[in-house]
Amino acid sequence: MGKRKIIIGISGASGTIYGVRLLETLKNYENIETHLVISDIAKEIIQHESGRDPDAVISLADIVHPIKNLGAAISSGSFLTEGMIIAPCSIKSLSGIANSYNDNLLVRAADVCLKERRKLIIVLRETPLHLGHLELMTRVTQYGATLLPPMPSFYHNPKTIDDIVNQTVGKVLDNFGIVHNLFKRWKSEEAGDET
Repeated sequence: MGKRKIIIGISGASGTIYGVRLLETLKNYENIETHLVISDIAKEIIQHESGRDPDAVISLADIVHPIKNLGAAISSGSFLTEGMIIAPCSIKSLSGIANSYNDNLLVRAADVCLKERRKLIIVLRETPLHLGHLELMTRVTQYGATLLPPMPSFYHNPKTIDDIVNQTVGKVLDNFGIVHNLFKRWKSEEAGDET
């Protein structure tokens, strides 16, 4: 049986750590092949927000596709993947997806996931939101995407930024049915069972 192919998009928004942590985590799964498409501004933001070398981050992916290469495998529905995660997703990328404005590979790959009815998880990074943002969010949800903004929970008593990042990344992996132990799950107080 072949590897599970998952596309990771990192667009130009604050919160590139979410995409980086996804790549770091998925690197540990021998049965998963990651296909990365990253914007130029996202590379700058990685450097600015974390001080990390963008090339070292990019090397975490199994396969890297240049964002301007609209002829890449992931731009075709005939290339089988389980879907795509965009983390973080800028409002510009969200707008491109909502309007099928496929002027780069990140947006085109997302559009392919929607048309092929594959998973598309959007980790939208913007606040506050105006009506135009909300309308774009509604539209992509109607098309089949899942909006998963990085909204931290505190029931698992996070102690570090990593704990908060891992909880969001864990929720993304849950949507793909990928088993992990990135955060402590909620348990009911009555019987100690998970709810």
